[in-house]
Amino acid sequence: MFRIRSIWPLLLLSFALHTPACAQLAQSLRLEIPSDPNQAEAFDVTPLAERGVLMTIRTGGFYDNTPAVFVFKKYDIDLKPLWQTTFKQDTKYRAIQTFDNDRYVYHLFREYDTNKFQFVRLHLEDGVVESFEGTLLDQFDIQQFKVLGGQAYVGGYHHGRPVVMAYSFFDGTAKVLPGMYVNHMEISSLEIDEARSEVNVLVHSSRRRCRFSIRTYNYDSKLLRTVDFDGAQNSIISGKLLPVDDHESLLVGNYSTDCTPYSQGVYVTRIKHGDPTADVSADAINNMQYFEFSQLQNFFNYLKPHRQQKLLAKAKKKKEEGKDYKFRYRLLVHDLKPTADGLTLVAEVYYPQYRGNTLAYGGYLRGADRYEGFRYTHAFVCGFDRKGNLLWDNCLPIKELLSPDLTEMVQLSQQGDRIVLAYPNEGEINTEVIQGNKVLKETEKFKLKTSVDDEKVTFSAQDNLMAWYDRHFLACGFQKIAPSKNMTNQREVFYLNKLTYSAESLTDKPASATTKKSAGSDR
Repeated sequence: MFRIRSIWPLLLLSFALHTPACAQLAQSLRLEIPSDPNQAEAFDVTPLAERGVLMTIRTGGFYDNTPAVFVFKKYDIDLKPLWQTTFKQDTKYRAIQTFDNDRYVYHLFREYDTNKFQFVRLHLEDGVVESFEGTLLDQFDIQQFKVLGGQAYVGGYHHGRPVVMAYSFFDGTAKVLPGMYVNHMEISSLEIDEARSEVNVLVHSSRRRCRFSIRTYNYDSKLLRTVDFDGAQNSIISGKLLPVDDHESLLVGNYSTDCTPYSQGVYVTRIKHGDPTADVSADAINNMQYFEFSQLQNFFNYLKPHRQQKLLAKAKKKKEEGKDYKFRYRLLVHDLKPTADGLTLVAEVYYPQYRGNTLAYGGYLRGADRYEGFRYTHAFVCGFDRKGNLLWDNCLPIKELLSPDLTEMVQLSQQGDRIVLAYPNEGEINTEVIQGNKVLKETEKFKLKTSVDDEKVTFSAQDNLMAWYDRHFLACGFQKIAPSKNMTNQREVFYLNKLTYSAESLTDKPASATTKKSAGSDR
């Protein structure tokens, strides 16, 4: 969600821009909403694929008891308005989480310091707003929010123990999913399987050898099965599920060897469904494949060549001595992307960045006043077939990208057997085109344009990029814009740009194209 400190009358400007030659990023449309830096306002942009885009503009209710007002605006793929709806929230409620699917956008609100909640459902077809009030748990620290059919699933912690609750929009009842409320366990993710009408809760424990489990519930909140992974040798850090057919799903994620958040590589295994007599846990463990980072062909291509060779040589020497080389990478794993062959995994590598290198008095960790944000070093992409076999891997170096929040920055556009990878940074979009292990086009920078030729962007903040549909992206954020001849007369806007990348004209490069220019990072 994007926040600014002011609001002016909402003026929307839409125009067509010059389209560059093929195999480049083209900016075709742009919306600008003027803003005033003296008040509070927040923007939320939700891509709806070929159905358009939803913009949510919120004013009020941030720091005081003024009511929050939500303006929902839906646009088509040409950024032309389709409908607009306004919803005024009661001052007693505070926004907690959002969730969207093909038909609705849901907002979860909570009355401050009580167990009373409100669910707001926005119909994407016509903008009709419905609200549902209910009671969940008091002192409920909410982390996840998903919806399946007519039920909302809210996950979080109650007195330090994990809880997932199912709330019915039909009768307003709520119940706790069984088998979750235990000590020393954390919720890794909450995933909805719409095809099977099932809810999967992925949990991991810091004790009992770092066990990882998948607990699957039906629509009636009955526990159907539990798949356990013993972390005696390799402990699973995170997992994402993707159904590949009626009888099987793939579980993909990252793992460590010492029960820490630092990844040693990625794994994949098959989860079978439908046979109540089968030992699902044993099958999943037997099918498990681990891929250490040093086994990936292009994972370290973000490093300078000499640094890459030195690191791989050190890892190889350790293995020859019968020792394990400990990688220390933190990964942000995206949701899995289904493909005709199987799936694509995207993960971003990051680390928390602090100012300076000294520790506080007494040996404590660096204080919050020294914390700057999350520094991204690179992203890697892996292709798997439907049986979980690794087909290829590739790497996108990320240079000088620091974010105050840990969010998915790299976006993916699948165009046949080619993939366009892109991320925003300081008013620019960085792109790279890959085809399996090969790099068809090295990293390029594209500067976002304004609505007038003789204007200049003087400041850009909270830049965000989203894959939209087909070969199109949405870029948004805040900019200060001034005439080229009068830099003191600036205006501040929230922008929304439609971008298009056509990779079809790119020709395949020879095998040597797998060696890429690095971003120059040694981390």
